[in-house]
Parts: sequence; C-alpha cells; structure tokens
Amino acid sequence: MLLPQRGKLMKRDVSVFVVALVFGLAPLAARAQQNPVSTAVRASVAQHAKILVAGAEEMPADKYSFAPTPEQMTFGHLVLHVAQSNMFLCSRISGDKAPDLPKLTEHSPKSQLIAAMKSSFAFCDQALAKVNDSELTQEIPFFGGRNVSKATAMIGISNDLADHYSQEAMYLRLNGHLPPTAQHRKM
Repeated sequence: MLLPQRGKLMKRDVSVFVVALVFGLAPLAARAQQNPVSTAVRASVAQHAKILVAGAEEMPADKYSFAPTPEQMTFGHLVLHVAQSNMFLCSRISGDKAPDLPKLTEHSPKSQLIAAMKSSFAFCDQALAKVNDSELTQEIPFFGGRNVSKATAMIGISNDLADHYSQEAMYLRLNGHLPPTAQHRKM
C-alpha cells in the first residue's frame, strides 16, 4: 500500500516542480527571445571573462614576461590588452564612459594586471546589460575613426575575446600549464 501512495506523491511533487521551474524561468526566456543577439553576446562575454581571468591566474607571475617569439606580445601585454580592449569596446557599444584603468604596463605586477582585467569585465557586464537588439543597427564610432553598427561591435567583442583566449591557451601550454577549458573543472 505504501508504494502506490508514494508513487502518487512523487508524480505530484514532480509536477509541482516542473510548473514552478517553467514559471520561474519564463521571464528569462522571454528576455532572451526578445533580444537573442545581445543575450548571446552577453553570455559569450561572461564565459570568456571566466576563462580569461582563470588563465591569467593560472600563469605564474614570472612567466608574464614570456612571449613565444620576439614579434609576439608578452603574456602580461596580452592581459593588459584584454582589459584595455574591453573598456574601449564596451564603452562604444553602450555609450557609457569607461572608468579609467590605473596606469599599467605589461611589466606591472600580475595582481594589478588581473585586477584591471576583472575590472574591465565588470564594466562590460554592466554596460552590455543595457543593450537590446532594437539598437543593433545604430552606428557607433569604432577603431580607426570609422563607424560601425552596434551589431558589428558586439560580434567583434565576442570574436576578440575568443582570439585572445586562444593566445592565452597557447602561452599557457608552452609553459607547461593547461588552459582553463582543458582542466577538469567547470568553466
């Protein structure tokens, strides 16, 4: 007698859970459907923030001066470049003034370079939260004194971060470290 009763309770509990889940996620799903491009870019930037910061933390401080060849940037330069690019791109996309980064060089301490990278991603998170797909055709000033659509700039930041993560992963591997996405932790 207990088994059939228990089965009925479990079915009811599962049904209540599914209804609660659907109604709880409905506002998030509606926002994503209304703004699929800007939502996807925000998700891409957030994921790249996690893995780029984790990679910067993984690299030992004494390897921040490493460059695979003389023509390539050092690891420290890469971390600083990501921070500066994020501030520029997210400022242009959102129209918000980016906060000033401290005066850093590629030779600045690892902790300061990582702090600048984290700060840039925090700014991007706040700045990109305001963007919606209805604005994507608006022209904004971009690199080289040219104007591009917000859509171009948003796709550009996602591409830029993917490019820089591939650089970071290569630098890590050349120094005997696994990049974050190759490690056995959730990224």
